[in-house]
Amino acid sequence: MEKITKPLSGYLFILIDLAMIPLAIFAFANEIFALAIPSVLVFILMVPGFFIVEPNKAMVLLLFGDYKGTVKANGFFWVNPFMTKKKISLRVRNFENKPVKVNDKIGNPVMIGTIVVWQVEDTFKATFDVDDYENFVHLQTDAAVRKMAGLYSYDNFEDEGNGEEEITLRSGVEEVNNSLEEEIIDRLNHAGIKVIEARISHLAYASEIASAMLQRQQATAIVAARKKIVEGAVGMVEMAIDDLKLKEIIEFDEEKKAVMVSNLMVVLCADKSASPVLNVGTLNQ
Repeated sequence: MEKITKPLSGYLFILIDLAMIPLAIFAFANEIFALAIPSVLVFILMVPGFFIVEPNKAMVLLLFGDYKGTVKANGFFWVNPFMTKKKISLRVRNFENKPVKVNDKIGNPVMIGTIVVWQVEDTFKATFDVDDYENFVHLQTDAAVRKMAGLYSYDNFEDEGNGEEEITLRSGVEEVNNSLEEEIIDRLNHAGIKVIEARISHLAYASEIASAMLQRQQATAIVAARKKIVEGAVGMVEMAIDDLKLKEIIEFDEEKKAVMVSNLMVVLCADKSASPVLNVGTLNQ
């Protein structure tokens, strides 16, 4: 558990330390060795006890392997010179993980890159619970990405309208980022790391299937577009027939209605503009 401590001011002790210099000179000049030697030893021993804590930095203190606390206050301090001091940065850091190849929910290889914004929150855990907390952040982020990717498909190629739409890596950006962030927070909590933000910065199919998946996406888009066109064409044909019948412009038997429906559907659903054929006879010719 992190313990915050505030050591003695370094300004007072540096005056005491500097005072040992003229005292030692005086003692040596007067051959008072009983005073000169201790003065020199005190001066030498006090020097390692001084340290400075800069803004957004912390100093972890240990005495012969025993954790004595963490100094987070800024300033110039002095502690027992036999204490071991380890400096830790508390600044917010931005880590961008290069795209890694992972498998999505249905086994397709995809490339996912992430950005994680983090900082050290608990200096005790960061120092003593893991070997290297910076490397720990990188490795656990990679593991979290692999686990998250296995929960979602890259895209949903199933027909729409069959129940609730599935959340995918490509369409459910907010949900996927929240899932990734929660997973990273849970993993980095063991190292005393606070995750400020985590999100996907790169998402694509792996190169070996990218071309095939692009063709599949294009085919799916074409089918979806054709479906909309057909639905619209059916509505327009129905409206046209009902309007003609209502205004009594022309009487339709089943054969004439079928011919008109066929012609209208061809015109409305064709890829290219229709080439009209003028009928100079009757509708039955």
